[in-house]
Amino acid sequence: MLKVGLTGGIASGKSTVCQLFSTLGIEIIDADLIARQLVEPSQPCLETITQTFGKKILLDTGELNRIQLRQLIFSNPDAKQQLEAILHPKIRQQLIEQSDNSSSPYCILSVPLLIEAKMTSLVERILVIDTSPDEQLKRLCLRDNISHSQAMNILAAQSSSQQRNAMADDIITNNNSPTELNAEVINLHKKYLELAKTISTGCQ
Repeated sequence: MLKVGLTGGIASGKSTVCQLFSTLGIEIIDADLIARQLVEPSQPCLETITQTFGKKILLDTGELNRIQLRQLIFSNPDAKQQLEAILHPKIRQQLIEQSDNSSSPYCILSVPLLIEAKMTSLVERILVIDTSPDEQLKRLCLRDNISHSQAMNILAAQSSSQQRNAMADDIITNNNSPTELNAEVINLHKKYLELAKTISTGCQ
């Protein structure tokens, strides 16, 4: 099974690219979705997070206050490390289990922190979705309805585009039209299908 790790900076277009691969019949294993499931009410991870950061991190409904948690981890590096120590091992475990059970010709592990969290060993190839800093900043402010300075702080906390691209086997530069983006995905899809066949043949 060929496993492709898809990553990129925030607001680079990872979700859009994943959707395009999904329409081609490829299973997407989404680390963000796994993380959201892990912090649902009554889940052990949420209990650990509450014990670590206090009940102030919860809404009145008992659900995680994601906005407050995000503000906390982007303003406090120690809190960020504590949260990652709670979640990353569980996310890693789920990525392995779900990708091992995938039934599509190859699968994509969408992991925003694939490189930062040292999860590159889970995949055979790394696909980076890249975009220009100006475009990324504009999309982030618009998408999350945040100020320019807040967006700059979020971007500063991530790996740089150069660091991610240096680790990449494939790069999609998402500055162009949806039609051009779709064409890039289709070309990579064909490439990955061929690589998957090679891996399958080699395992026989």
